[in-house]
Amino acid sequence: MDDLLEDHTWVTDGGLETDLIFNRGVDLPEFAAFPLAADPEGRRTLLDYYTGYAAIARAARAGLLLESATWRASPDWAERLGYGPAALDAATREAVTVVREACEASGARHALASGSVGPRGDGYRSGGTDADEAAEYHLPQVRAMAAAGADLVHAMTMTGAAEAIGVARAAREVGLPVAVSLTVETDGTLPDGQPLGEALAAVEAAAAPDWFGVNCAHPSHLLAGLDGGAWQQRITFFRPNASTLSHAELDESEELDAGDLDLLAATTAQVRERTGGIRVLGGCCGTDARHVAALWDVASWAV
Repeated sequence: MDDLLEDHTWVTDGGLETDLIFNRGVDLPEFAAFPLAADPEGRRTLLDYYTGYAAIARAARAGLLLESATWRASPDWAERLGYGPAALDAATREAVTVVREACEASGARHALASGSVGPRGDGYRSGGTDADEAAEYHLPQVRAMAAAGADLVHAMTMTGAAEAIGVARAAREVGLPVAVSLTVETDGTLPDGQPLGEALAAVEAAAAPDWFGVNCAHPSHLLAGLDGGAWQQRITFFRPNASTLSHAELDESEELDAGDLDLLAATTAQVRERTGGIRVLGGCCGTDARHVAALWDVASWAV
């Protein structure tokens, strides 16, 4: 499969859910943003959110890779919101349609619509699923994304190798390119304690994705897990949290920690230097367009 990312660098978006909740006053039961896509006002809010990142991509003369609002659009989470399989399929397609619309209106040199797949469980805790179960579980969501015209699938905030393998297999079954982003704790290991390099190797051996990434962790946390191994060159996507707090601390917080912008930019620059292969850069929890713009101010590597 050809590399969609080619020789370009790509601006991607930030912490959608935290931006909506804390900066825009949107109520997101179960932290789920996908229902907004079917509501006219919600759709306008999503398009406005994406517009900020399109402006950054244009200014940086970089590509634009936008994630659909589907991180919580999987059966267990959707059921809590009253969505059965048919309704969830329709909602997933609608969310991808919105992100495609944003890409088409962006004015960016290149634009890709990514279908965001979140973990079956809580993204801050180790999951208990195995690879085969995860593939079966995530397949309907990935199939809906393909049908709606997603350019790729991005498994985000994966807490263990097994579920990441499952999403990669589901994406392969429907013929979509796939990125797998794992998350790490403050010591640079996965929530289940596995070193990041070992987790990447396990996923690579079982169901090699097109790209790897890390998200939902401060750059200083990722730096703690870098050991100089060749595996670090496989990290292509990076979407850091604004805060240096641990996942457990963030889970208990009722206020947004927007972090130290200078520290975020400086440590992200260190991650880029030590990994060498990052081509997709954005943000995660606590970040908004202001944070991503700051990262790109110091990222003088657009192609």
